[in-house]
Amino acid sequence: MEKHVVVIYPHPDDESFGAAGTIAKFREEGVPVTYLCGTLGEMGRNMGSPTFANRETLPEIRKRELIKACEVLDIKLEMLGYRDKTIEFENRMQIAKHIKDYLEQIKPSLVITHYPDYAVHPDHNALGAAAIEAVRLMDSENRPTVWAQAISKDFPEVLGEPDIVNDITANFDKKFEAILAHESQAMGVLGQQRKRNPEIDSIKEAAKLNLGMERFYIWRYEE
Repeated sequence: MEKHVVVIYPHPDDESFGAAGTIAKFREEGVPVTYLCGTLGEMGRNMGSPTFANRETLPEIRKRELIKACEVLDIKLEMLGYRDKTIEFENRMQIAKHIKDYLEQIKPSLVITHYPDYAVHPDHNALGAAAIEAVRLMDSENRPTVWAQAISKDFPEVLGEPDIVNDITANFDKKFEAILAHESQAMGVLGQQRKRNPEIDSIKEAAKLNLGMERFYIWRYEE
């Protein structure tokens, strides 16, 4: 059993769409989980469906949604305070040292983050790279295992089969509840899931088909 799991993603809702089923399974097992969230997603384009947010109100709305989703998942939240869509321009080593400080305090046995260059969004790639660097900077005997999540369309062909494939069907209700907590974002993304499977009437069932497996690669460090 894991001692403590730290999830590191850049945006509110990355945890819910990306790893909420895996997180819920760890919490069922009694494993503490902490989410280090990079930004408030304040530059996101989704403003609710129908629209209820605007550029000025979105940061506070997304912060409230993030807190609610973490309550649903029963995980501790730490906000890193970076600005949405700018992480790639930050000093990566400074971010890595910032994350390392958290990891040395929490002492997790497992870190979950994005796989650099195969996570679609520049913030995903940049924060994933910084998180992996943060673990590399730790003393080798104290390093947690890193699970890196790739989400680009070509990742299986380039990277091969993932090391960890979690069927989270049993925890999908919790994942879906966490997704819906991100009210300003949920329907925009879930609508895309529905379009991929128009023959399925239920948005939830379409989402389960597309989001019911969570896949990760174990990051291997060279000594």
